[in-house]
Amino acid sequence: MPELRDIAALRAWREAERRAGRRVGFVPTMGALHDGHLSLVDLAARSAPTVLMSVFVNPLQFGPGEDYARYPRDLERDRALAAGRGVTALFVPGVEVMYPPGSETRVVPGPTAERWEGAMRPGHFTGVLTVVAKLFNLVQPDVAVFGQKDIQQVTLIRRMVRDLDLPIEIAVGRTVREPDGLALSSRNAYLTGAERGQALSLSRSLRAADTLWRAGEAEAPRLESRMREQFHAAPGVTVDYIAIVHPETLAPVKRAEHGTIVAVAARVGRTRLLDNHVLGMEFR
Repeated sequence: MPELRDIAALRAWREAERRAGRRVGFVPTMGALHDGHLSLVDLAARSAPTVLMSVFVNPLQFGPGEDYARYPRDLERDRALAAGRGVTALFVPGVEVMYPPGSETRVVPGPTAERWEGAMRPGHFTGVLTVVAKLFNLVQPDVAVFGQKDIQQVTLIRRMVRDLDLPIEIAVGRTVREPDGLALSSRNAYLTGAERGQALSLSRSLRAADTLWRAGEAEAPRLESRMREQFHAAPGVTVDYIAIVHPETLAPVKRAEHGTIVAVAARVGRTRLLDNHVLGMEFR
C-alpha cells in the first residue's frame, strides 16, 4: 500500500490511476480509525476498484480550547487497519503540505452552516470545507465517502459540491454502532468507563424519538421532550442541542416526516459527542 506524503507523489499516483482507466474512491479521515471508517472503505470499494484514504488531523476545523493537540493519533495502527481493509493507497500529508506558509484562502459556507454545530463551533465548517475542497482538488476522486454521524458536515459538503459544480459523487455511509447502541467515534477513546455508560443517553434519546414517531407522533416538540427524558436519567451529560430538522436545509421543522433528521450533541464529562437518526430508516 503506497503511502503518499506530498502533493507531487499524490498527483503522480493519481495520474497513473487515470491512465489505467480506474475509477477512484476517496475516504478522507482524521485517523484514529475504527469500524465506522472501515465501513466507508467498503462503501467506496463498491463504486471504484481503487480506494484512496487520507489521514490528516485538520487544524483549521478546531477552535480555540478544542482538542486538536490531544486528538488521538496512531498512524502505525491506522496504516495496518487501512491495508487490512483493502485500501489501495494512503495520503498522509503534514500541516505544511496542506497549508504552506502564507496560505489564506478559505471556503466559507452559507446560512446552512450557521445553526447547530456551526453555532456551537464558530469557524468549524469553514475549516472543514476548506480542507475537503483542497483534498478534492488534489485527489480528483470519482466518488467520495463520508459518514452519516457527522450529518451537518455531509449536508454542507454535498451543497459545496453542487454549488461549485464539482464532478464528484458523494456517498454517505450509515452510522456504525457498538452492540449497545453507542455510535462509533474516535473521541470515544476519551471516555472513562462510567462516562461511556452515560454516553448511551445519546443513542437512547434517538431511539426513543424514533419509537414515538413510528407510533404516530409527529409533533417536533413532543419528540424533543421524549428525547430529553433520556438525558434526565444520565447525570454528567450536558445537552448542547437537540435538532429535529429538514434533511436538506437543516432548518427546524414543526412536524416530523419520513426523512426528517433527528440530531443531538452533548458533552459527557469533557468529551463532546454527536449522533443522529433519519426517521423512516431502520435504527441500528
